[in-house]
Amino acid sequence: MHIPDGFLSLPVSLFCWIITLVFLQISLRKVQKDYEEKAVPLMGVCAAFIFAAQMINFPIPGGTSGHLLGGTLAGILLGPWAGTLVITVVFIVQAVLFQDGGLTVLGANVFNMGVIGTFGGYYLYKTIRVTLGRRRWMSMATATVVAAWVSVVTASIMTAIELSLSETVPLMVGMIAMVSWHILIGIGEAIITLIAVSFIWRSRPDLLYDPPVPYSVEINANKLS
Repeated sequence: MHIPDGFLSLPVSLFCWIITLVFLQISLRKVQKDYEEKAVPLMGVCAAFIFAAQMINFPIPGGTSGHLLGGTLAGILLGPWAGTLVITVVFIVQAVLFQDGGLTVLGANVFNMGVIGTFGGYYLYKTIRVTLGRRRWMSMATATVVAAWVSVVTASIMTAIELSLSETVPLMVGMIAMVSWHILIGIGEAIITLIAVSFIWRSRPDLLYDPPVPYSVEINANKLS
């Protein structure tokens, strides 16, 4: 999923950079305007957790492996605006220190794995959760699993399209290679995201961007009813 330098044409790379920079500029303004100071430490903790979790690779058939992307997780915990900034920092560190993805195509990598994950993942999560009942754990769990999985698969599709537009690989070849594996990688993403969000939902739901009624209050209300 991390596109190396030289795999995207200049027009495709520039287009992705423009979109990504627009999202980052808007996100920065939103965070400065709307977020409270207490969100800053949480952003740091979230970035550290996602960075550490991405170092853990899980094997998939064919001798390859996958790891957490973290966009949907960051979106659920921090909202899409702060989540995008956190994911961007993580990918910059990975690219600079570990050569995980190229620097010239960082805009595309952030857009594919960060912007799509945080914005697309969060709003899909929110839509499903509201539809099923925003204060129910099962609604949260369903929304988290679906949003995390879809964000990974969508990012793989976007990567294949960008490689095709750059004439690096034919579209169908790229689609088959990227999507087939990321369907499986998305399952791992969904499981890890669900575990993290469920733990916070049960222990400190107030830390979520869109918190439910505290779990203890919800249990007591159910007993009374």
